[in-house]
Amino acid sequence: KSKRPFRKRLPPIQSGDRIDYRNMSLISRFISEQGKILSRRVNRLTLKQQRLITTAIKQARILSLLPFLNNEKQFEESAPRTTGLRTS
Repeated sequence: KSKRPFRKRLPPIQSGDRIDYRNMSLISRFISEQGKILSRRVNRLTLKQQRLITTAIKQARILSLLPFLNNEKQFEESAPRTTGLRTS
């Protein structure tokens, strides 16, 4: 095994950050493009922090500060579909 230098990662939530449903800048970091809550492994959070983030996201969704789903898919412009009937 090779010994690579280990770089300590900074925690995603600082000790002064307040995990709250109103703190949208903090909450939005833990949501995927589709609006799903990212897992604890991806976020690199502790179990307690992940629980607090999850409840804050759910509260923000209920109060309609966040959408439940983000289904804005980018469709490529294509030729309009025609039915099988041809009128000549």
